[in-house]
Amino acid sequence: MTSRERVITALNHREPDKVPIDLSGHRSSGISAIAYAKLRNYLGLEQKPIKVYDPVQQLAIVDDDVLDRFEIDTIELGRGFALDDKWWIDWVLPDGTPCQMPVWTSPERVDNNRWVIRSHKTGRIIAHMPDGALYFEQTYWPFAEEEVNLNSMPGSWSESMWAAIASPPGPETGGADGRQKLVEGARRLREKTDKAILGLFGGNLLEFGQFMYRNDNFFILLAAEPEKAHAFLDRIVEIHLKNLETFLSDVGKYIDIIVFGDDLGMQTGPQISPAMYREFFKPRHTILWNRAKELADVKVNLHSCGGIRELIPDLIEAGLDAVNPVQINCAGMDLDELKREYGKDLTFWGGGCDTGHILPGETPEKITEHVKRQIDTGRSGGGFVFQQVHNIMTNVSPENIIAMFDAVLDCR
Repeated sequence: MTSRERVITALNHREPDKVPIDLSGHRSSGISAIAYAKLRNYLGLEQKPIKVYDPVQQLAIVDDDVLDRFEIDTIELGRGFALDDKWWIDWVLPDGTPCQMPVWTSPERVDNNRWVIRSHKTGRIIAHMPDGALYFEQTYWPFAEEEVNLNSMPGSWSESMWAAIASPPGPETGGADGRQKLVEGARRLREKTDKAILGLFGGNLLEFGQFMYRNDNFFILLAAEPEKAHAFLDRIVEIHLKNLETFLSDVGKYIDIIVFGDDLGMQTGPQISPAMYREFFKPRHTILWNRAKELADVKVNLHSCGGIRELIPDLIEAGLDAVNPVQINCAGMDLDELKREYGKDLTFWGGGCDTGHILPGETPEKITEHVKRQIDTGRSGGGFVFQQVHNIMTNVSPENIIAMFDAVLDCR
């Protein structure tokens, strides 16, 4: 099987020839730039600039030699863009490692103690990374500090960190000929790889309320002023649908999986009750996910952190095909139990290695044992793609990263 066939077979709930492996196929299966630089050095690979494609989370573009070393089966659509040097500027990671940052991000040093990113529209600081921090943090929430004007969206999104700070392709696909450039880049990537291609769309609902209002304010809105919450979410869906039509009409035939995002869970369970999910979010997820499948032959993958077990039946009914990162150290997220209850209907894209407790601190031998146990649980009957739980963090040693992926390759 090709990598693409392997992933699609698993998504269709049949066992492929080998367990499919994802690394950096989306923004929650990647590796921190600091850890990636150490990994490349440890492997003795050719010296290359470390490119930070996700400035907020400080994630690295994983080069082909590393993807080949670990036999990775996935690739993100954005890897077909920002290939020229003009799209990158020199920067320095928090540990002093030289790197390159997207030119359109342009972090600015202020107060001699932090980096900031400004809105391209107003110049307002929307994110900062104080000295000693490893990631950028949101500093401004448009609807928390200004009168709410739903008609200002999507323009006001430029004032929110998560919506404004783009990964590739970024502005390369902007302007009058931007859509044609998007089509051409997607087509070139499709022609040169047999990996399964993931197109990152977003389509966040609960999270977009948190991005715009701030978490506390949006929870209060959902509970105390449901009419206003519904109006906000209706406007969001209207914008998402328009963008979805454009995105999939341009690249739908070049991607295999479309990735939506909505962090619905916490360590202890869902952020909201199943009843609140059914009232506010399930009908709108149903609209978006089923429209995606009408527009293109794609599988719908939702990124949702945390414990979401109580919501899974509704997510399946809404049209979900796969969920990542399967945060197995959260309440209710035991992979064996999830597979038994929902494995015929939902692909678990993740849960392959606990990045909170095992990957950073255990021995390579313990990591190997843990990973093989998770694979034995996940692979039966298909419906499983190996991914560690969320991104590989800065404190993970190269030896442990290699142990994790080599354990997967042993299972192949």
